[in-house]
Amino acid sequence: MANLNVEFMGLKLKNPIVVGACTLSATVEGAQELERAGAAAIVYKSLFEEQIQMERAQLADELDEYTDRNAEMTSIFPAIEHAGAKAHIMRLSEVKKSVSIPVIASLNCVYDVTWFDYAKQLEEAGVDALELNFYQMPGNVDKTAAQLEDEKVKIVETLKERLTIPFCIKLSPYYTNTLNFVNRLDQAGASAFVLFNRLFQPEIDTNTESHVTNFNLSHQGDFKLGLRYVGLFYKKIEGGLCGTNGIYTSEDVLQMLLSGANIVQMVSTLYKNKPTHIAQVLAELEQWMDKKGYKSIDEFRGKLSDSELKASDIYYRAQYLDFILHPEEIINKYPMR
Repeated sequence: MANLNVEFMGLKLKNPIVVGACTLSATVEGAQELERAGAAAIVYKSLFEEQIQMERAQLADELDEYTDRNAEMTSIFPAIEHAGAKAHIMRLSEVKKSVSIPVIASLNCVYDVTWFDYAKQLEEAGVDALELNFYQMPGNVDKTAAQLEDEKVKIVETLKERLTIPFCIKLSPYYTNTLNFVNRLDQAGASAFVLFNRLFQPEIDTNTESHVTNFNLSHQGDFKLGLRYVGLFYKKIEGGLCGTNGIYTSEDVLQMLLSGANIVQMVSTLYKNKPTHIAQVLAELEQWMDKKGYKSIDEFRGKLSDSELKASDIYYRAQYLDFILHPEEIINKYPMR
């Protein structure tokens, strides 16, 4: 029988299916359901510094509403403070204690000092690893791409010194040279990389002429950009590789593994097909491996990566060269009606 065991960030996982950060694992019951379905690990929903700061400011505004209404006091709520990350970490600790599979904490911060502070608090909560979400909308036209990247590299170097647990970087693809940037983060001490982050994009309702926020799930196949970079990084960096964003089926998982990923993260397909979908994907992975004669994932992982393919430019093509060079073949295969 096929052995699905893999290793990621030094963690021994029973298979390559990890549930990405989402609300499905936000409760003890949800996390346990994911474990029963076969998930090898859980990334707990993200801790957003921006949300904490907004909640803290909102609380301050609400408390200040009644300030000085009584001449005898400066505040009628003198001892009330926002709990900050404490509530999030408490719920995370409860989930961690309720399952036997590894739990990874996800973190989004704005300032250097809070990266270090919250990362340490999450480590002390007992999680097995951290996932740091690196994405920043440039707000200063004078700041260069090099400066933005240098800031992130410094954060990784400092966290490597201060943490005892491994941490991966969940990255956006919007860097001047992603290959160089990941290589620098790898050398700075990051344990692995998750490619790529699914980002919020603004949307406008033209009827109300206002911005709207929709819960947009990824679509199957959205992982192709990540597939390209996983294939390019395999055997070229020390850190592990995780593919994410639009991975729905066992076929999608296999594509990532063949490209060189250690694991994949699933989210959207679990909202659409329920957590039990994990068991189906795992069963199909085993069937494929048995059919191909593979005993372990390591036997075929990275088989179709850039490092393993000889004299191939498949990962470097950005245009439809086949159509440009041989249009008649495409036309014959897909005749116009």
